[in-house]
Amino acid sequence: METKDTILALRTKQGLSQDELAEKVFVTRQAVSRWETGETTPNIETLKHLSRLFDVSINTLLGAPQQLTCRCCGMALEDEIISKEPDGEFNEDFCKWCYTDGEYTLDYWKRYASIGGQEPFDAFKRQLMEEFNDLRIEGMPKVESLNALSGRFINLPYRLPNGRTVTFLEDDATYLGNQLECEFGGDRCFGLAANMDFLLVCTYEENGENPELVIYKKR
Repeated sequence: METKDTILALRTKQGLSQDELAEKVFVTRQAVSRWETGETTPNIETLKHLSRLFDVSINTLLGAPQQLTCRCCGMALEDEIISKEPDGEFNEDFCKWCYTDGEYTLDYWKRYASIGGQEPFDAFKRQLMEEFNDLRIEGMPKVESLNALSGRFINLPYRLPNGRTVTFLEDDATYLGNQLECEFGGDRCFGLAANMDFLLVCTYEENGENPELVIYKKR
């Protein structure tokens, strides 16, 4: 849907006239009319006003030209799960479970925000990706991205030769990791997890069934 159609549909849904919408976002009725005919598009400040008024992201107002994903967990972002700032403005970089009300909700993000924000965090992820790729595990594709993952979702039990099972992660911690399809095909995927202390690579079937540890390496 184009911007002109989106604004018209949202205005109509809320039962607003062009005059009423114009008053709420501090423009003229003629400006609203030009948006809805496609003659012009709102500027960035007006898009922010429209976003708050209609409770949709700017990406949606612009006709969803981008497929947004959370920079933390990698989840595809729809308007209902996009995070918001304390003033109600959408933050289109994160889902509401990773960032809410101006705060990172996962401990890794809190930690790296405290030492300089995004750049140090990205540098740390690049270092981990290099270390994973240096393992040269047969069948494992090149690691090109890592997402922040909650331990409770990836803390799989591994069976030891003596029959006992062990886990290596903590449910209440956050790790950087990813899932990769095996280059040789088949039903098993590679699972990666890491933090400042270790690298872990495993394989498993759908939904984490029958996990097998490939390597657990201290950094």
